[in-house]
Amino acid sequence: MRTKPLLPLTALCLLALPLTACGGNSAAADEDVVTVYSADGLKGENGDGWYDQVFKDFEKETGIKVEYVEGGSGEMVQRATREKRNPQADVLVTLPPFIQQADAKGLLQKYAPKGVDQVSGADKAANGTWTAVVNNYFGFIQNKKELKQAPTTWEDLLDPTYENKLQYSTPGVAGDGTAVLIKAMHDFGGEKPAMDYLKKLQANNVGPSASTGKLAPKVDKGELLVANGDVQMNYAQSKSMPNLGIWFPAREGGRPTTFALPYAAGLVTDAPHDENGRKLLDYVLGRKAQRQVSEVGGGFAARQDVKATDANAIALAKLMDGVEVFEPDWDDIEENLTSYVDAWKSATGS
Repeated sequence: MRTKPLLPLTALCLLALPLTACGGNSAAADEDVVTVYSADGLKGENGDGWYDQVFKDFEKETGIKVEYVEGGSGEMVQRATREKRNPQADVLVTLPPFIQQADAKGLLQKYAPKGVDQVSGADKAANGTWTAVVNNYFGFIQNKKELKQAPTTWEDLLDPTYENKLQYSTPGVAGDGTAVLIKAMHDFGGEKPAMDYLKKLQANNVGPSASTGKLAPKVDKGELLVANGDVQMNYAQSKSMPNLGIWFPAREGGRPTTFALPYAAGLVTDAPHDENGRKLLDYVLGRKAQRQVSEVGGGFAARQDVKATDANAIALAKLMDGVEVFEPDWDDIEENLTSYVDAWKSATGS
């Protein structure tokens, strides 16, 4: 889900928000702007991602400039929380369970974008504060060139072959890192057996990483053999990183599993450009932008009435064939996330 470390404020002022929260002239005074805080993965490394295309089209059609800041899913929520009394963002995009966390903190206001009725009930808040804009699934990546035999199970990853050649992003900080815990608890049948496994896996683990997105280049180069990720981000990266292979760990003797990990968006409470935030949410959930999710971004449309038939959509459907998709108990995860992360820290010595 895709999560770079949050840039220092000074860097953000220079790179991402040249007029916002940096003193002097403020972007908040500019009516033709909308500020997006987002988990990474949808903006291309070479300006060729879904965000790049959609924001360009949105700016051309509306005259509203998109100011963009990205970071880890948890970090984006933390930043929005610190700014709660003086919000700087208009739209927040992050992964579960962090979008639920943002809602619980009162960071999101109710808004129903046009087309939200076509989004599955499991992919939007019952209270109307957020909706998926790009569907996605959790997964792992492996180096297809270096590995003579690709891993297929969790148990495979305990082999000494992967010593110091395996890494996953930090649970509680990165959305995809938190997803490692969620999938392990599902596949192993509970918190304790999952933590027992992750304790064993630590012998091969390089160590924590705040950024999931930075792991893919390491896998492609062979610095790592295996890492965590998500389908949308890794599929997009594979266009320029030919050694990446996407896979879904199974229990030994079982089927590969995954779960939906959508990019979910909400309108920030007391957003400085409230109306522009609404317009952007309407736009990204519109048919044109949703058709571009697979074609440009390598992801899955959030709208059920948008049936993609492009080459990427066909390849993604083939990738998901035979993979069991389960639905996590997001209410439980949101409520107990801190204790699960603490259990992981204790088990792994992190």
